[in-house]
Amino acid sequence: MDRHSIYRTIFSSKAQREIAESWNWYEDRQLGLGDRFLNEIAEHIRKIEQTPIKFPIRFKSYRETPVPVFPFLIIYRINGRKRIIRIVSIFHTSRNPTRKY
Repeated sequence: MDRHSIYRTIFSSKAQREIAESWNWYEDRQLGLGDRFLNEIAEHIRKIEQTPIKFPIRFKSYRETPVPVFPFLIIYRINGRKRIIRIVSIFHTSRNPTRKY
C-alpha cells in the first residue's frame, strides 16, 4: 500500500486465486509477462487506494475499473468507516459477466 494512501487494501481469497492463476497463465505464455501483469494490477490498485470513489459503482456497492493493457476488471468495495478497500475479484472480461459479483 502506498504510504500516502488513507485506505488499507485487503484481497478476498477469490481475488488472490485469480491473480495467482492469471500470473501462471501469462508466465506459461511468455517469461516475464506474469510479472508485467502483476505490476499493472499493483499500479492500478495504488490508484484505487488514492481515490477509491473515482471509479463507478456498477452493482449495489461494487465498483469496478478496467486494468490497462490486460483484459481484466478490478472489482472492489469500500468500507469508508473502517477505511478499507476490499478487492473482491480480478475478473477476466471473457468470463460470464453474471459471475462478477
